[in-house]
Amino acid sequence: MSAIRLIVIGGSAGAVDALAKILPALPARFAIPVAIVVHQPPDKNSVLAEVLSTKCALPVREADDKEPISPGVVYLASPNYHLLVERSGCFSLSVDDPVHFSRPAIDVLFESAAEAMGEALLGVLLSGANEDGAEGLARIRDGGGITVVQSPSSALVAAMPAAALRLGTPNHVLPIGQIGPFLAAVPQSQALKRSHP
Repeated sequence: MSAIRLIVIGGSAGAVDALAKILPALPARFAIPVAIVVHQPPDKNSVLAEVLSTKCALPVREADDKEPISPGVVYLASPNYHLLVERSGCFSLSVDDPVHFSRPAIDVLFESAAEAMGEALLGVLLSGANEDGAEGLARIRDGGGITVVQSPSSALVAAMPAAALRLGTPNHVLPIGQIGPFLAAVPQSQALKRSHP
């Protein structure tokens, strides 16, 4: 496995419960940044960062437009904005049309990150009720990145993981209890290790 520079995670219905099991497995010295899209209502302020920060030893916050991606931070997409990864190592936000009726859309994050990071990317698709994220995960796999799908049997809503499995075989299909420890064990690039005290 190549050293990973970014982890991207997507999910919808059932994903918050899944993240509440995944994030506690990441230690305080975990250096790889994590970017997350969870489908949320577009017209309400999100409390997801506050909720997940209580489960995680790492800082959790919504990503800002043009913000440099920092090691050891968990970033969330804001409601009603697509979250993209730029080749320059920054995030960008977009109000382009919804994808799969969603903004933020998982495919938008996954596809932009695949283009920016190539084989240094790890993507995780969690529980959800539509097909958003399946094509993006395939793009990550095709670009040499590592792909993980929550096992449909462990998902609250299996449609999203099942859609990913129909598009091709991911590197790993894991029950929710194994995803966090798997992420905590992935190789981290030396540059990230040095820049994270």
